[in-house]
Amino acid sequence: MTINEWQKSVDEWIHTYGVRYFDELTNMAILAEETGEVARIMARRYGEQSVKEGATLGDLGDELADLIWVATCIANQTGIDLEAALHANLEKKTQRDRERHRRNLRLQSPDDSSFSPLNHAQSKDNNNSN
Repeated sequence: MTINEWQKSVDEWIHTYGVRYFDELTNMAILAEETGEVARIMARRYGEQSVKEGATLGDLGDELADLIWVATCIANQTGIDLEAALHANLEKKTQRDRERHRRNLRLQSPDDSSFSPLNHAQSKDNNNSN
């Protein structure tokens, strides 16, 4: 399924089962709520937060799908072509960050032969002097 097909499917579902879209601000609040649910799972599964006794974590894939669903609803009701927006966003990131991450010493592994803690410290000092 393409992104445009996904947007059409969501729109058809809303008009068939959901009656109408929630207003944009309500969908923004729902997006924040769903983001919190993803954050809760991530903090407990991959972070240092523990799961409360008797609590269940939930399905990360399902929560991410909820985020995408609500973002798609917002795009549909505000006239955003997500496929075009995603292509433009990727191009923007490619132009802006073409070399940036490769030069970021923080992203280099200590196992990398080109990684040097001394160079890293010097680079950090040079970055702070700007």
